[in-house]
Amino acid sequence: MSMTAIKTLVIPALLTLIAFFITFQFVDPAPPNSIRITTGSEQGAYYKYAQRYKNYLMQFGINVEVEKSSGSVENLSKLGERKVDVAFIQGGIVKADDTNNLKSLGSLYYEPLWVFYRSDQVINSLLDIRGKRVYWGEEGSGTQVLVSELLSQNQLQDTVTPVSIAEADVIFMVAAATSETVNQYLSDGSLNILSFDRAEAYQRRLRYLTFVSIPRGMIDLSRDLPAEDKVTLATTANLVINDDLHPAIQDLLLQAAAEVHSQAGWFESQYEFPNDQFPELPMSDEAKRYYKHGPPLLQKYLPFRIASLIDRLKVMLLPLILMLVPLMKIMPPIYTWRMRSKIYRWYQQLELIDLATDKADSDVNDLKQQLNEIEQEVIHVEVPLSFASQLYDLRQHIELVKKRIAQG
Repeated sequence: MSMTAIKTLVIPALLTLIAFFITFQFVDPAPPNSIRITTGSEQGAYYKYAQRYKNYLMQFGINVEVEKSSGSVENLSKLGERKVDVAFIQGGIVKADDTNNLKSLGSLYYEPLWVFYRSDQVINSLLDIRGKRVYWGEEGSGTQVLVSELLSQNQLQDTVTPVSIAEADVIFMVAAATSETVNQYLSDGSLNILSFDRAEAYQRRLRYLTFVSIPRGMIDLSRDLPAEDKVTLATTANLVINDDLHPAIQDLLLQAAAEVHSQAGWFESQYEFPNDQFPELPMSDEAKRYYKHGPPLLQKYLPFRIASLIDRLKVMLLPLILMLVPLMKIMPPIYTWRMRSKIYRWYQQLELIDLATDKADSDVNDLKQQLNEIEQEVIHVEVPLSFASQLYDLRQHIELVKKRIAQG
């Protein structure tokens, strides 16, 4: 490439670099190498699911610190104080003032409200627990929040006596069907399950609730448990994050959720979860995009770190396009003009010499001297092959003027 061509490209290249530098200030930082997720007790479903999330994210070089807690209320508090990045949260516990810095990645599965009561008790409705001894979860658990609301709706809050689980006539428990404790109680012949006869009314009054059915024999066909169809209320387990969690990490968490929670369960259909159907918190932008379009295209074909880098740098495509598109249009004419200017700049002098040959008072020797100087300069001119014909035309024209001067 000639020096002229190089000089022609220097200014556009500098402008493009300056644009890249300015735009780079708006590029998101690289995703972190580790995140913290809070769950619940070690025996609970949240903790076990978090371990599966941890194994999934480890494939992409992301370490997950799993923290145990007393339950959803504590998890929500930790998120609000930014002590953790991610939390499993039971539906129905979020208050209006909890939404400042929190976003949802969606609902993960149904969490039924199991109401077990001693077989020597006669309880056909929630109203029948009046005067009973009840256990409604540990302090800080989502179960306690939900049950308190249900008791308040039925004006029962002052008619029951909270006791330990061993002393209780009625046990309230919000947990997945896969919970070890739930399975233990379901198999306990001394316990019955309350069926909610007003489930639709609860759903309409408390929008974060739905209801699910437990068909006859579903728990144990050989023992015909339950002996009749049951209906129970259910909320959902939700994956909640701080709003500043890196978008690439959000994508990985959503992919982990799809792998862990997409299978059919007791109450869930195949691929029903994760979903955005039970929002209590605003969905993150990444979650909205994920549920609409699926995982990021680049992550399907490239390693996570490379895909993340390209995704972060896509903002730099804007100045590149804004600079290069007009440059591609104006650069060829500018380059052509620069090349031709190296040749055509002598034609004005050559024309003046040619006109002077017709004047009687012209100094022939001076004209020859000027022509020789032009010829010497032209000899040292370098142009690309595509402009060589124009250079040779100039040399021929110089020779033509030489002949005219010689002929006098």
